[in-house]
Amino acid sequence: MNFGDNPWLLWLAAALLAGTVEVLTLDLVFLMIAGGAVAAAVASAFGASLPVELVVFAATSGLLLLAARPPLLGYLQRTAPQTTTGTAALVGTEGEVLVAVSRDNGRVKVGGEVWSARSATGGHPLEVGSHVKVVRIDGATAVVAPHNPHAVLGGAVPPEGPAAGQ
Repeated sequence: MNFGDNPWLLWLAAALLAGTVEVLTLDLVFLMIAGGAVAAAVASAFGASLPVELVVFAATSGLLLLAARPPLLGYLQRTAPQTTTGTAALVGTEGEVLVAVSRDNGRVKVGGEVWSARSATGGHPLEVGSHVKVVRIDGATAVVAPHNPHAVLGGAVPPEGPAAGQ
């Protein structure tokens, strides 16, 4: 088969190539270029000359990039779940005190890793074995607070709620 006899096949091949690159980049730029290539393939199939095909390709790609891509990106950003990564993903997670945590130092195990830690509440140290919640990460130090607020005082404060009077 001679591609010179069927130039629309070259445009379809270009569209497939751009579509493949789009799958790898997920930025919607190459998808718009693929749309332009498909439009040029249609023009070629109807017998348009190469300069007309190039104009159709450029105009369609440009129009898609300017008119279709921004709303599509906005839609994808609104509907895509936000994933926190790195140290931000640790905020709010629970951990266990390995070395008593004071306002200056300590060690906790969070997410299977051992972190240097300090207490967000100050005051009494958090005892070994108590459960804590990560409030924030300062550099390589986890700032933690007691998961159970009564753990700060070693359970000396009676719990509140319906079970308290029993």
